[in-house]
Formats: sequence, C-alpha cells, structure tokens
Amino acid sequence: MLSFAVYEQGQLAKNVDLEGAYIVGTDDVPLRADFNVEGGIIECSKRAAGPAGIALLWNVEGVGRVIVETIRVQERDRPYILQVELARGRLLRLIHKLEDWDFADSLEFKAQQQKIDAARDLIIEALKAGTPAEAAALADQSLSVAMQAGERLTQIQAKQLLTQRAESGVGTRRFFGCSVCLSPPNDLIQKRLTDAIDFVTLPLVWRDIEATEQAFNWRPLDGWVETLAKNKTPIHAAPLLSFSEQNVPAWLYLWEHDFDTLRDLAFEHVRRIMNRYGQYINAWTAISGVHATNCFTFNFEQLIELTRMSVSLAKQMSPRGTTLVEIVTPWGEYYAANQRTIPPLLYADMILQSGVPFDAFALRLQFGPGSQGTCLRDFFQISTMLDQFAKLGKPLHITAAEVPSQPPPKESLESGTFSGGSRSKPWSEEVQANWLENVVEVALSKPFVESVSWHNLTDYSGMQVPSGGLLRSDLTPKEAYKKFVALRPLVVPASTKAPPMQE
Repeated sequence: MLSFAVYEQGQLAKNVDLEGAYIVGTDDVPLRADFNVEGGIIECSKRAAGPAGIALLWNVEGVGRVIVETIRVQERDRPYILQVELARGRLLRLIHKLEDWDFADSLEFKAQQQKIDAARDLIIEALKAGTPAEAAALADQSLSVAMQAGERLTQIQAKQLLTQRAESGVGTRRFFGCSVCLSPPNDLIQKRLTDAIDFVTLPLVWRDIEATEQAFNWRPLDGWVETLAKNKTPIHAAPLLSFSEQNVPAWLYLWEHDFDTLRDLAFEHVRRIMNRYGQYINAWTAISGVHATNCFTFNFEQLIELTRMSVSLAKQMSPRGTTLVEIVTPWGEYYAANQRTIPPLLYADMILQSGVPFDAFALRLQFGPGSQGTCLRDFFQISTMLDQFAKLGKPLHITAAEVPSQPPPKESLESGTFSGGSRSKPWSEEVQANWLENVVEVALSKPFVESVSWHNLTDYSGMQVPSGGLLRSDLTPKEAYKKFVALRPLVVPASTKAPPMQE
C-alpha cells in the first residue's frame, strides 16, 4: 500500500483536500489509483507496480496553492510523511535543473543558490526530526524556500535569455496573439486588438458551424475574416478538428460506432473550411486535444489516422500556412482517470514516428477553477515542461494561455466546482497581469517557442476559465491587457512588420 500521513499544526490533519490529486509513475505518466482518506492518512491503491508519487494542490507559503509532486517511493506498510516527500521531490527536480541552466555568476544567482542549500539543510533536519509532526513542519519550510528559489531562478533565466534574443534580432519572429469570440467586431474591439496583438485566432467550432447536418452558419466567421483581412491582420484558425463534447455537433453521434463514416464526415468538414477560408489564414490548428478528449472513444490507430488526415489536408490546401497539432492539459492528469486516452508526450512522439507532416506543436496553458487538468502550476514547472517538448525537435506555439482575474464565486465552489489553485494572493487583475508577464517571458525566452496567444480577449458568460479575458465584458482594459501591450516592444522591435496576408 502506498500511503502518506498529512500533518497540520503538530498533529494529523483532520481534513485532507484531494482536489486535483493523482498518482504519478517513475516516467511522469499519471497512473490509475483509488484514494481513501482516514485520520489524516491518504491511502492510494494504484493499478500498476513500481515506485510512484502523489501530485496534489498544496498550500506553499510565498508561492500559492499549486500542484506539487512527491518524490517517487516504493510501497511499504507504514505511511510516508507527505510534506517530507513533497519537499524531497521538488529539491530533486530543482537540483537536476540547475545542471541544465546557464547562469552568469551574479549575486542574485548566488543568493538563490544559498536558498536551495538552506532548503536542503531543512530537509536533512526533517529526516532527523524526533517526531513526524516536527519533520512535517521542517519539510513545509524546505518546500517553501525551494519553490520560491526555483521560481526566482526561472524568472532570472527567462529575462536573461529574452534580453539576449531581442538584442540579437531573433525576437523579430516572435508574435503575440489572442483568440476572440465570434460576436460581431466593432471599432473598439478592432482598436484593442491593433494596440496589443500581432495576430487573431478565430475559433472553428463544428457544433456552431453545422449545428444541423448540411445547414451551415458561416456568418460570424465571415464577418471576422472580412474585417481582419481588410485590416491586414494575420489570422490563425483553430481547430479544424476536435472531438470534445463542446465541439462536436449532436447529429454526429448518430455515427459514433461507424468510424469510416465519421472519418469521411470529418474530411468533408475540414475540406469545406479550407475551401472557404484557405486564402486568408496564416496558421491552422489542424487537430486539437484528441489525445485527452475523445467523445467517440477512438483507438490509437484511429486517432493517428484522423491526425494525419487533418494535417495532410491542411498542408495540401494551404501549403504556405503553418500547420499545428495542439496538445491540451500537457501534464496528462486526465490519463489517471481514463486509460483510453494517450499521455501527451506519448501522443506527440507517436505522430512524429508516424511521419505526420505538421509544422509545429501547440500547447494550451489554461489554469483556474473548473475541472482536473486546469489546476495551477508554478513557473518552474511550466518552464520544465516546455523544455520537455523541446526534445521532440519541433517548434512550439502557446495557443491558449489563461488564468482568471478574480476568485471563483462561492456558489460555484459550493456546487462542486473546485478552485483550481491560486497564487500567494487571491486572483485579481493585478495577479493575472503578473502571471501573464512571467509566462510570456518564460515561454518566449525559449528559442523553440514561436508565439504566445492569450485565450480570450474579453470576458463573457460561459468561459472555461471565468474572468480570464484581457478585457472586461464592457471592453475596458484589465491590467493584463496593459501588460501585454507593454511586453510587445521587448520581444518584437517596432521596426518589425507583421507578415503580409496571403493572396
């Protein structure tokens, strides 16, 4: 049995919150497991042999309530102390990462290195402590010091590399984007877009385009494409295919047990969009999230076939456009609950090995209240995850960065929606803006990241991440919008012109 004892104020915790919790194996792939909590002890019955750890939302002083992982441990009769294993897990990852980082010999780097040494000393004291409660308290301190140092080192490196790239001119290829909802564009929206972004992503929702079979509603998309093309604003479109419940039209379920017909209908859907808008679009997300959200339970071979079909058709009909394959929930938490899905890095490797002719990967970084997969990660984890995708050898686009600008309302939490975590201060417009600044700098400091797009321009009812827009619903700017405007000159020099629209 794999079990962890949770201590709080010197005794076993009376309440243990397992929101967002899952088990992780030695290869960082989530594992299926059942949890039971009794008397401050978390018992984990996992379905696979070998060492494993637990990842869960944890309150870390100075950082916030974020997902933290323990070190990988073997099953044993007595429980591990959760805080000790969380601190050991973060210290191990941080020490390994220090070997990869290239820092100038600065005073600030030395100061953070001293904090990491202090965190290591604290965990040694915890391992020698006389009681489990004392060990847990010391480990909590170690975790806080280590995570704050890791975030600060991540920020130092990002600023250093971003400055170098801007000075070398490499940053001229980096662009800022934003998705929009398809309400009719007006002059104020156009001004907000012109002031802050370099390209606009238009949502392609099959359910909205063809709610009834062979009855098409192109008007919202037509209006936006016409407006953006007139203003010579580069356009991205996403996704050509997605099999999430939010995207699939209800009539398509009639064919859920007939893959050949579904594939043919998907082919015609993609071809129809490409015929209509191909000459206007600079980049296409050919397929999105099928590794995680697959309402027709396609098998591995069918998912690869659909990926190849959508990418190949996009390349054939828009040869000058960039073709993306989008990865959602890139830490793969969903795999712990549904073994018919595919872990994100495995799916990415599968399509590479299969020779699918796409140009780049796309990643969504959405955090906030709602469901598993949107629980908050700290900046060190985000940076490390981006580096993992770099090993695949393809460029990367961040296609949907987003966090809320206010805490979730109490009624939503009471109805079963969990908070999804927060920074050290509750979500606010200022906290959202600070998160945006850090994520943009971390992402664009990576030489393989070619763009960062915020997910929603404006707040509106029914958003996946409530209050996640750059603008309020009345189109007044939030602090995050102002930060986006301020960051652009640091990455894209004023002399750089946006690429022309395709003829």
